[in-house]
Amino acid sequence: MNKNVKLLDCTLRDGGYVNDWEFGSNNITFIFDRLSKAEVDIIEIGFLDDRRNFDLNRTIQPDTGSFSKVFSNAEETDSIVVAMIDYGTCSLDNIQPREDTFIDGIRIIFKKHNIENVVNYAREIKKKGYKVFLNMVSITSYSDYDVLDFIRLVNELGPYAVSIVDTYGLMHKNDLLHYYHLLDHNLDPDISIGYHSHNNFQVGYSNSIELIKHSSDRSLVVDGTLYGMGKSAGNAPLELLAMHLNENNGCCYDLNQIMEIIDVSIMSIYREKYWGYSFQYFVSAMQDCHPNYTNFLLDKKTLSMKSINEILSSISDEKKLMYDVNYIKQLYLDYQKRFSMEVEDGKELSNIFKDKDVLLIGPGSTIKTQSDKIAKAVQTDPIIVSINFIPHEYQTDYVFISNSKRYNNTFNKLKQTDAEIIGTNNITPMDKEFKYFLSYEDLVVEDELISDNSLILFLNYLKKSGSRRVLLAGFDGYTDNEPNYYDDSLEMSADYSVKKQKEFSIHMRQKIKEFAKDMIIEFVTDSMYTNKK
Repeated sequence: MNKNVKLLDCTLRDGGYVNDWEFGSNNITFIFDRLSKAEVDIIEIGFLDDRRNFDLNRTIQPDTGSFSKVFSNAEETDSIVVAMIDYGTCSLDNIQPREDTFIDGIRIIFKKHNIENVVNYAREIKKKGYKVFLNMVSITSYSDYDVLDFIRLVNELGPYAVSIVDTYGLMHKNDLLHYYHLLDHNLDPDISIGYHSHNNFQVGYSNSIELIKHSSDRSLVVDGTLYGMGKSAGNAPLELLAMHLNENNGCCYDLNQIMEIIDVSIMSIYREKYWGYSFQYFVSAMQDCHPNYTNFLLDKKTLSMKSINEILSSISDEKKLMYDVNYIKQLYLDYQKRFSMEVEDGKELSNIFKDKDVLLIGPGSTIKTQSDKIAKAVQTDPIIVSINFIPHEYQTDYVFISNSKRYNNTFNKLKQTDAEIIGTNNITPMDKEFKYFLSYEDLVVEDELISDNSLILFLNYLKKSGSRRVLLAGFDGYTDNEPNYYDDSLEMSADYSVKKQKEFSIHMRQKIKEFAKDMIIEFVTDSMYTNKK
């Protein structure tokens, strides 16, 4: 068991992603003083970022002098005090000489392609008297040769520590130990090795314990945050690491002080801004990719997790950890279009809908509250089509399904309905075959916000089919003032922000107005998509 382990707390820095680093002036000093009394070896107090203005209530500051003001009332400490710089965000001019500041050391995070520039930058910081820590973010993007090239430069620099940073929580024990041993065997013995984990796979704590157990006698710096506070899935909890080191390494961290901070300062933040293990970050980690890719696909509200997983697995290796929004947009469209075979069903259906009146029923709450209007519309004997759901109260002739999530949500009901099912060919049915398949690619419109909205897709099909008149019921639009669906089970966590509501409604209204040039479109129930001003 390595007895030369140092515990580093980075709550005020990494935890700041949760609350935009706004801990409050008194709270900042309280957290720092308690960590100091707990005898935590290294305390990271925040980010140096000259894009930010001085703010006494935050732990992200433009220069070292600002941190001296923030911590002007802090007690003296035996802990090493460090701040972090994301390379490229803080000029050397904003870093005072060490003897003029509150800070003992500076940790620098950087991408692999910046290695040589970072080493030169770190050399200048070291000249100013600081302990320098180099943190290799996205360590899983480094090959063994990359690591060895980096070590050659680092040995010439002689930093205080080099840290393995599992930015997206991708590593299991064997991966971590491989990188550790590569560094341990080649770094100069006076350089400490650090480890900073994230909890996407729920192994941040266990990986830290394995590293402590299997490390050499070289000095080891292990990062943690109070209650695991940190962006996305969070970090290894400091209190668990301290407890383990007390029980197994002969350390004497004061857990009472640590628990006091969590109770007084951290839990109130946690209740407002949750962090921790989540399904979406697990999926991202499983596919070794940037979590924004997963977030983008989840926000589409059209894909099952199986489909999302398939798209993520198709991301090229060089793109996985460098988020590219245009790239994932194209992958999404390509996936939806992947069944580009000739679809004869569309021609057969066109004959059914040509020159006919069609009533489309959506899942909005008005199909309950304004049922009398719908009953009157049904009396005109239109063809009735429900969109992405099966209504309890109405007998429909067809059900149109274009959304994998809606398909999964209504699967059991689809097996029982007498209505014929029309599906777009981006969906693979599980049991009851779709009666008709329509080409998804032929129906999407050139408007990113509503390109594959199910109502828009089917209106586009009816326009192509030459329908005479279309009646719309239950397409209410989103609002944050009342229920958006007649059945809560149809809720899929859409974005109901006021800005999004207005923008979405405008785009829907404009497209429906465009379709109305080719066929009569009437709203049976109230809707935010009407052309009325």
